[in-house]
Amino acid sequence: MINTGEFVVPDVGRRPRDSELDVYGLTHPGLVRKNNEDHFLICALKKRVEVYHTSLPDPSVLTQSSQRVAMMALVADGVGGARAGEEASRIALEHVTRYVTEALECYYTSDPDNDSTFVSELGEAALKVHSEIAVEAATDAARRGMATTLTLWLGVWPNAYLLQVGDSRCYSLRDGKLVQMSRDQTMAEEFVQQGVFNRDDAAFKRWANVLSSAIGGPQAAPTVTRVSQSWGTIGMMCSDGLTRHVSDEQIKDVLSTMKNAKDGCERLLQHALDGGGEDNITVLIGRSIPAEDIHH
Repeated sequence: MINTGEFVVPDVGRRPRDSELDVYGLTHPGLVRKNNEDHFLICALKKRVEVYHTSLPDPSVLTQSSQRVAMMALVADGVGGARAGEEASRIALEHVTRYVTEALECYYTSDPDNDSTFVSELGEAALKVHSEIAVEAATDAARRGMATTLTLWLGVWPNAYLLQVGDSRCYSLRDGKLVQMSRDQTMAEEFVQQGVFNRDDAAFKRWANVLSSAIGGPQAAPTVTRVSQSWGTIGMMCSDGLTRHVSDEQIKDVLSTMKNAKDGCERLLQHALDGGGEDNITVLIGRSIPAEDIHH
């Protein structure tokens, strides 16, 4: 144990128990749009015990405490019209969850110190879903033009993997410092990278909402980043309906002062609504709290 002065931090190597996880997510259509094209998911992937035959009088005792092997959080912001965008984000979350679960099985049967194959499989998972949505959009007139962003956080303690397609964001707050871990895949950012203009130019805003990469769009360029997880870090994911109205400074203030993840999500949503709520708003927050701190 390490005493930080604020709370007792467990050894870095110990994975947080289920009771030490503080996670919450919400989504809201906003004040302008009738439909909500955002979808999100927070889930634990577990090793399960399935009993086929036994002489035990109560086999349920074997299945109650299935071990958590990973935590996963996803945000998808659909585009292409209300029905089509909502379908795209739903399909992306459902299908990529299946592919990532399959990839995770391979991860645990290989060398965890050499995760290059796993990283590649995460990118492939996004491209598989991209192809499936593109085919559906091309063969169904009602779904023509549908696409979606996809930001996926997969925590396999002590590592985590961030999969990014589009401009839904992932932030972390550690030691009072807020960091945007994802990079917006927009035409504005592409032009900045190419030196066409900088973020202060008027043209930046004009291109800020045009995706350069999207699941089901003309191009999907998934990026996968490996990062380290640690006690005391707060993670946040959101669709651009939040960041359109809420500044990084406001995000930092809420994450620093929130009572819990639910309180943080609700306060950030209110900031976005107070700012105009022009788009669908989705916010997810997660952190690990040592049991010693919870009990005190």
